[in-house]
Amino acid sequence: MKQLFHKTASFAMAFLVLFSTVSFTVDKHFCGEILVDQAVFSEAKTCGMHGDMPASSENKCCDEEKVVVEGQKELKISFDDLDLDQQVFLASFTWSYANLFEGEAQSETPFFHYKPPLLVFDIHLLDETFLI
Repeated sequence: MKQLFHKTASFAMAFLVLFSTVSFTVDKHFCGEILVDQAVFSEAKTCGMHGDMPASSENKCCDEEKVVVEGQKELKISFDDLDLDQQVFLASFTWSYANLFEGEAQSETPFFHYKPPLLVFDIHLLDETFLI
């Protein structure tokens, strides 16, 4: 159980680090107020209205929108950056949480490897004593 918890926790932390460092761009193309195309990691397809309109036209019906989501650049967090109260809390919480999962000592049974003798005769049938 403890190994399963450790594997699950390490897998979750690896995904957390991976997704916190990934950067991506969402590109949207609107024609009027209608969303024509939306693309992640690439350019959105246009509706084809850009070629028909002259460049000096002020009535532009198309609009481009880019949303850039930046990932975390720096992952090294120093323990020295925390003040004394935070360090004491973090150390005591880690120690108490680690000791929470200590297993209880299991006592060994001395007759674990002992095989009982084979039953040659059924004593209850021989003596005709039956429990009711």
